[in-house]
Amino acid sequence: MAARRLCFCLFMLLFGVVLCSAQSALLNIPRQSQAATVSQRVGITDITVKYHRPLVNNRQIFGKVVPYGDVWRAGANENTIVSFTDPVTIEGQNLPAGSYGLHMIPNADQWTVIFNKVTTAWGSFTYDQKEDALRVNVKPQSSDMREALTYDFDEVKPDSTVLTLRWEKVAVPVKIGVNVHDIVQASLEKQLRGIQQYTWEGWDDAANYLLAEKVDLPDALKYEDKSIQVEERFDNLMTKSQILDAMGKKEDAVSTKSKALAKASPLQLHIYARQLQAQKKQNEAFDIFRANYKKYPNEWFVHSGMARIYSSQGDFDSAAKEMKLALAGAPDVAKTGVEGLVKKLEAKQDINP
Repeated sequence: MAARRLCFCLFMLLFGVVLCSAQSALLNIPRQSQAATVSQRVGITDITVKYHRPLVNNRQIFGKVVPYGDVWRAGANENTIVSFTDPVTIEGQNLPAGSYGLHMIPNADQWTVIFNKVTTAWGSFTYDQKEDALRVNVKPQSSDMREALTYDFDEVKPDSTVLTLRWEKVAVPVKIGVNVHDIVQASLEKQLRGIQQYTWEGWDDAANYLLAEKVDLPDALKYEDKSIQVEERFDNLMTKSQILDAMGKKEDAVSTKSKALAKASPLQLHIYARQLQAQKKQNEAFDIFRANYKKYPNEWFVHSGMARIYSSQGDFDSAAKEMKLALAGAPDVAKTGVEGLVKKLEAKQDINP
């Protein structure tokens, strides 16, 4: 046993791996370079880096501990592993979904970042360039001092992020891009073959995503029609009217919206009117408030709608009277907000956006 351990230690020394006596490459006990994991989602794509964090420990790192021009494991101990749940681009170059051993070749003015198909190696000692999936070149930057090697996700955007290695006073940024719309569209098609296809909400959510992103509107309309086939509701009819409007089919949009409003509950009508106000469509909102008040006079929130109409006209006494009627019927969870509106009206302040 002693001889075997001596041979193992000799091997580790020959390959430049130094373990203190309290460490083990075989057993689960603490290591000097501790393990870490960092993840970031871009769209619906998860990016994860698993690595070990060596310390500077009063050493000159780059150009000495980590020589220039040599392949380096970009961490410590086993492979640094970076995983992507979907295809991505690295510095503009395509990389399939999967897990990769992350290696780097540092130099003073340029680093080569390597995504290797082998993820089970110890360090870079058995690294083989023929197993690379991708290589890119990036420019190192100066950084604040980092005692422990760190991976950060910087510049997080809807369709990209920058994975940055920081250690000592060096930062190495690598831009990762994600084709979010194509990935989401493919995912929606898969999801809607499951149990979600039997719910109106699943199809409606898919259509609303495409509508909000202003992409694939014909598919959005197809999804919304599926939702309506499952169950015709105010919600999916209103979404369909918005899709038709975005497609330039104005007459169809108007008739579909009328159909939606006929199916709306009093609360749905009130919420829709508030949405119109947020869109600066005050006259349309006030028409909804009036119709709601006439048809459903016993609902507390219809009084708040009428209060907004009176407020817009400068009739704060009538507005305050209506808002007090709303307060009397409001549930406890809404009373504080309504009380605030009453105070504003009593102070002759308009409550409309």
